[in-house]
Amino acid sequence: MTTEEEIRWLKKEKNALILAHNYQLPEIQDVADIVGDSLELAVVAAEAEESILIVCGVLFMAETAKLLSPEKTVLIPIPDAGCPLADHLTPEMVLEARKKYPDAAVVVYVNSTAAVKAVADITCTSANAADVVRSLPEKTILFGPDANLASYVQKQVPEKEIIPLPAEGHCYVHTAFTVPQIEEARSQGCRIVCHPECRPEVQERSDLVTSTGGMVRHADECETWFVCTERDMGYRLRSLYPDRAFHLPEEAICEDMKKTKREDLLRSLRDGVYEVIIENEILEPAKRAVERMIRIRR
Repeated sequence: MTTEEEIRWLKKEKNALILAHNYQLPEIQDVADIVGDSLELAVVAAEAEESILIVCGVLFMAETAKLLSPEKTVLIPIPDAGCPLADHLTPEMVLEARKKYPDAAVVVYVNSTAAVKAVADITCTSANAADVVRSLPEKTILFGPDANLASYVQKQVPEKEIIPLPAEGHCYVHTAFTVPQIEEARSQGCRIVCHPECRPEVQERSDLVTSTGGMVRHADECETWFVCTERDMGYRLRSLYPDRAFHLPEEAICEDMKKTKREDLLRSLRDGVYEVIIENEILEPAKRAVERMIRIRR
């Protein structure tokens, strides 16, 4: 029995659902039940009937699945698959900012730890960030941890004041994209799509700014794309639209997203490792913040 065959057999045997982010290695995407962006995975986690959820992504994604399905067993194959952006914002920073801006609402990106979500009013993803901010009665919004996404939301919702928290929070993969890259791709006949974690000047010169889920939905609108996001989003797009051309730099790699290999997924299924545990004092308020976001989507 091959590794792939064993994974498929075990997930049926154990009533498990495999969730994989768009940035996972092709070998993981190919055996996952659901491949999607953070919002898509969060919604599936909330609605899943399976008793075991295996999250192939980074830790904050597995934590989000656990928040939405606390009664289920949530596993992450590689427990140290983290996110430097998420780790950049701490609960203490949020609480200190609340003191400075007592009338502000706190919106945190799902790319944040469960402990940070627990001290926020609501979470958001890159797909729904503007809608989440519009839904709030407060005029001042503390928004973290990605400053480029905060800048994008400010342009989408100019009637509110968006204060990035912290001011220098960025994703190292997306901030590596540059204006000269955009101009070169455009000269080659590409349409440009970028993630809202990219720099504002890159966003301004792109034809479309959207989440990875949005990239999937719009991919059929053009024959040739230059895609400003993590490299293996290209595998996802090419799998769905083999008649379209997608160009992504080979060096656009999230190292933590690449830690999970097929053997790690098999071990997780077989041995029940590694289980995500969140203490109740964090779980309950963090769950409310995520559920409030999902209600807006509906």
